[in-house]
Amino acid sequence: MLDKTRVYYVIDMKSFFASVECAERGLDAMKTKLVVADEERTSSTICLAVSPALKKLGVKNRCRLFEIPNNIDFIIAPPRMKKYIEYAAEIYGIFLKYISKNDIHVYSIDESFIDATDYLKLYKLKAKDFVTKLMDEILATLGIPSSAGIGSNLYLAKVALDITAKHSADGIGWLTEDKFIKTLWNHKPLTDFWQISYGTVDRLAKYGITDMEGIAKTNEDLLYREFGVNAELLIDHAWGRETCLMNDIKNYKKKSRSFSSSQILPCNYNFKDAKLIMREMIQSGCYDLFRAHYVTQQVHLNIGYGDKKGDYAKGTIRMNATTNLYSIISNFTDALFDKIIDKNRPIRRVGYVFSEIKSQEYEQYDMFTDLELIKKEKRLVASVINMQDKYGKNSILKAHDLEEKATARERNNSIGGHKSGES
Repeated sequence: MLDKTRVYYVIDMKSFFASVECAERGLDAMKTKLVVADEERTSSTICLAVSPALKKLGVKNRCRLFEIPNNIDFIIAPPRMKKYIEYAAEIYGIFLKYISKNDIHVYSIDESFIDATDYLKLYKLKAKDFVTKLMDEILATLGIPSSAGIGSNLYLAKVALDITAKHSADGIGWLTEDKFIKTLWNHKPLTDFWQISYGTVDRLAKYGITDMEGIAKTNEDLLYREFGVNAELLIDHAWGRETCLMNDIKNYKKKSRSFSSSQILPCNYNFKDAKLIMREMIQSGCYDLFRAHYVTQQVHLNIGYGDKKGDYAKGTIRMNATTNLYSIISNFTDALFDKIIDKNRPIRRVGYVFSEIKSQEYEQYDMFTDLELIKKEKRLVASVINMQDKYGKNSILKAHDLEEKATARERNNSIGGHKSGES
């Protein structure tokens, strides 16, 4: 039986990175025309954030610099990821003044879920008054504007934020199951709803389903044949239902673990230079595994071409060793890269995934491996990591990291692939 008496919030910081840059300059984020972008790259660099004032002029979020009309005067702020993390920590600190960490789930750097049910009686506030209090304190303390969704379950709170709040003067949306059915059953496009992808929309369209009402009224057997067990979530959400509670999120543990990384290159790279980037990334990933005391037996490569958007070369290789040592893993990834890549096409994106992750105690090699060399390499890697942890990742580099097309030094000074804001 679903508890319809609970009250959930999803609070989102408006154009977070851009709002932080405005706050740092003493400017009003709602009135200042500002984008966060690394203009040192090229004019085609993606803007990480666009201020609300620019959005009102039709500038889309995640646009490229050259796409902003020349007749608009705006500020370009270089990314400072460390600064944004500091602000996110302060926002979380404001939440903690009023709410237990057990009732807060940080969904992303700028968005959090909150179970507010038990706090409304405690503070003698109505649901909308309490969320307004939190939003006002964030704005007064840090200068960051926000919006919020209120719902009788986690899903409705998220949908209220993503769809309803945008049309509310105070930036707050509120949904119950009944209100969801009355106001959003015929909302389009379906991709506006949380967890519905373009692929899901295409599969629904085969049966003439274009809105939530269509999903709710479709024969369930058809949906289960098309989507398998995922149909249950799709059907529940079509009725505005959600069984997941905050405790479920807090108690969730992943069944599997993986290590991954990807980067969009500053320009198109040829086969040789892209292979250099791949090697840099694999080496960094091996160090990450070593630090965490894990080993891997399988690597997946995902390489995006630059001459056709959305075109990728993909491949997976299973190794005859379970390890975290670059000298061994690189032999397999080099061979896989050579096998899957069209050497005559430009490359713009490089990514990898280490899967089948296990604790280092499950490390294993074949009978032909020189275990003395393995021990020697481990001691060397441990020394390198110790130096990097103490003096920074750029304190010890390999020769290929100094080549013209290499990106390791720049990425070592970045967070999430973007500039940290520190030299």
